Amino acid sequence: MPKHILTRGHGRALTRHHKIAAAGVAALGAAAIGFSAVPSNASTTTTAEAPAQTAKVAYSTQQIQGVKADVNSQLAGASVKVEQIAAKKQAAAKKKAAAEAKAAKARQAAESASRSTERAEVKKAAPKKYGDNLDGWIREAMSIMKKNGIPGSYEGIHRNIMRESSGNPKAINLWDINAQKGIPSKGLLQVIPPTFEAYHVKGTPKNIYDPVANIVAACNYAADKYGTMDNVDSAY
Repeated sequence: MPKHILTRGHGRALTRHHKIAAAGVAALGAAAIGFSAVPSNASTTTTAEAPAQTAKVAYSTQQIQGVKADVNSQLAGASVKVEQIAAKKQAAAKKKAAAEAKAAKARQAAESASRSTERAEVKKAAPKKYGDNLDGWIREAMSIMKKNGIPGSYEGIHRNIMRESSGNPKAINLWDINAQKGIPSKGLLQVIPPTFEAYHVKGTPKNIYDPVANIVAACNYAADKYGTMDNVDSAY
């Protein structure tokens, strides 16, 4: 009886060992299959290396993110520079436009001043128009007398002309003492040739019969001898 039990017990022990052996064989077989899947020239990695690979992948991701951030920063900086350049160009354009406008205004002012000066010079240079008559001759003569400091009023000149020649610029006296001496009085104010030559005023014609030249020379002589033609009331 006890022998039978031992036999059964031993048989159970063998069965358990067999199972363990079978499990070991299976594990070894799986390991062999795993090794056979790796190429002969490849190096195997252990489980301990896996975290290192994971760390590298994570580190690589951080680098990419850093590069992206750096690129974005550079792009942002470039955008700011572009805006700054555009702002500078715009400011320069405004400054140039303002300078051109100022220059144009200055040119217009200068041209306007130049035109005004030219008009004034032309007006100054252009001789004043006087009538070709006794009134015009007296007025033109008085303008010349004023420039040369020769006194005489319109009334005094006109009065003496009417007495001496009746307003005829070609009048000549052929009967008085001067005519007898060969130097007859001539013109509006009956001036003898030597007197006309001595008191002729530069800028007037050297023609004793010219009405303006005759008046100015006679008034110049009267101013020297009598103070002014206004003081003359008879032959002089």
